[in-house]
Amino acid sequence: MERDRVTVQEAAQRLGISESGVRKRVQREQLDSTNEGGRVYVYLDTAGPEADPVPDSVPDKYTASLEDQVEFLRDQVRRQQEIIGQQAISLRALSAPEESVTHGQQEQEPSTEAESPVNQSSRPWWAFWR
Repeated sequence: MERDRVTVQEAAQRLGISESGVRKRVQREQLDSTNEGGRVYVYLDTAGPEADPVPDSVPDKYTASLEDQVEFLRDQVRRQQEIIGQQAISLRALSAPEESVTHGQQEQEPSTEAESPVNQSSRPWWAFWR
């Protein structure tokens, strides 16, 4: 297999990474290199048209996996939205009978201003337990 001797800048372009990434790989001895006259040269395999470092099926597997995860998360969001909607409906149904009961009591018994719903709602929340 033939190898090209290239500068750090050219190696970065060929590999699609930054120059500091190439230098770090040289430091970790992940790339073959030489140091001549203060310049670092990196040895890279000559890439022919048939040399593809990543087969086409690998990105397809990752893409399919990510698409499945996105679909799963979208289903989860839909379910949670349905639950929230049902809870909102239940909350409205629970609060509606209370209003009708208080209105029915007001018609039967005359109430004082202190017991009116308007005065109760203007009290602070902690006054409920007093």
